[in-house]
Amino acid sequence: MYFKKLENAPEGYTYDDFLMIPSASSVEPKDVKTKSRVSNNHDLNIPIISSAMDTVTESAMAIALAQEGGIGLIHRNMTIEEQVEEVKNVKTSSDLTIRDVITISPDSTIKDANDIMNYEEVSGLPVVEDDTVIGIISKRDIIPIINSDYNKKVKDFMTEEVLTIPESTSPDDALDIAYENKVERLPVVRDGKIMGIVTVRDILERKKFPNASRDKKGKFLVAAATGPFDLERAMALDDAGADIIAIDVAHAHNLNVVNSSKTIKDNIDADLIAGNIATSEAAEDLLAKEIDGLKVGIGPGSICTTRIIAGVGVPQLTAVSQVADVAAQYDVPVIADGGLRFSGDIAKAIAVGADSVMLGSLLAGTHEAPGDVVIMNGRKFKQYRGMGSLGAMTGGFGAGTDRYFQEVKGSMKHSKLVPEGVEGVVPYKGPVSEVLFQLIGGLKSSMGYCGAETIKDMKEKSKFIKITASGMAESHPHDLTITNESPNYPTTRLM
Repeated sequence: MYFKKLENAPEGYTYDDFLMIPSASSVEPKDVKTKSRVSNNHDLNIPIISSAMDTVTESAMAIALAQEGGIGLIHRNMTIEEQVEEVKNVKTSSDLTIRDVITISPDSTIKDANDIMNYEEVSGLPVVEDDTVIGIISKRDIIPIINSDYNKKVKDFMTEEVLTIPESTSPDDALDIAYENKVERLPVVRDGKIMGIVTVRDILERKKFPNASRDKKGKFLVAAATGPFDLERAMALDDAGADIIAIDVAHAHNLNVVNSSKTIKDNIDADLIAGNIATSEAAEDLLAKEIDGLKVGIGPGSICTTRIIAGVGVPQLTAVSQVADVAAQYDVPVIADGGLRFSGDIAKAIAVGADSVMLGSLLAGTHEAPGDVVIMNGRKFKQYRGMGSLGAMTGGFGAGTDRYFQEVKGSMKHSKLVPEGVEGVVPYKGPVSEVLFQLIGGLKSSMGYCGAETIKDMKEKSKFIKITASGMAESHPHDLTITNESPNYPTTRLM
């Protein structure tokens, strides 16, 4: 009787079980396009999302990911107010217009202007009367008189002909106006009232990131996690400007979560992603609630012990493939979350149907990840822990408890929690931009081998071959002591 449950059990596969077959190709890696969808209404220029983990993504990581063309998913192991501030930090960091403008009145003294400029480390100040810009006073204006006429009024020395721009001015147009008129800053006005200021320096800084992922207003895209039943948090994050809100739960096919997702979806303007799931049935049930994206992966992460503790999961390549087949019928994007160790795994996930991938351990050791660098045995590391770990469940705001449907009452002892994750360290890797360069470089190389110029092509043209365990071992260097570690093949991970 019990054997019959196993008799027709399907086989499941993970990334190490397959390789992609090289095809005839006229596609060069440098020419491929990695643009892809992350949700129904948002695209990324690189298909990378940082994981909603408290050792991976806060505003610093989200800003860095957005600059490179990806997106950061800010974790929820903090208060609603703290998470809202993290979202706002990302949005304001990319705002070309400085809203908190330091101004001076026309009746202030030259000494006042000099003191403010020195304290604020700026070289000029808009002169404002009744919220209207009537002039500009700069360091150049006051240097000749600061020692002799410092009690004279700003209005006697300011430049009265002020060049202003409306809020709708594009960065390129603003730069052209500044160059043509040989000015360093342009006050931004609405109906004659000052709303902010744009500087040439900020415009040029923005041009350093032409591949950045931005919203319609030019601000960085940012995503944020909410609990499966935390409507208050979801609405607060939506009000703060989050472009995507992700339901962050270990088992999104819990029918209470499925029903709750509809409630959250109906109360926010942001796109809603739901996860994690691992089956086509889960995809069907969530897509019926008009979800904007699906996150796939139960137990494949390097710090997740769900498959050991609960004995539950689906090998990741199979899970992504099954969910993607269903999602394609609804034209909804899929995110492969977990089990990704190398850039080749990213390529395989996309080839079987994922639109983007979510990374945890691959980004946890970077400079932008939360936490301090520690030195162990002469090498640098950073802390990395699963959100089902004991530390995540009992530290911060305890997001790991409801993520794994465990309730904490009062001062619950650690022994009354059932962790499904572990804590550890990963090697320090430096700036996240360098890690992303290697990962996307590997993806582009794979697309070249497969003859895929776009992510869509990669899904359609890729062919797989199943390999044995010894076949996979053949893929790695052997009978060799590596003396110069490659940035995209860290041997410390394999030990």
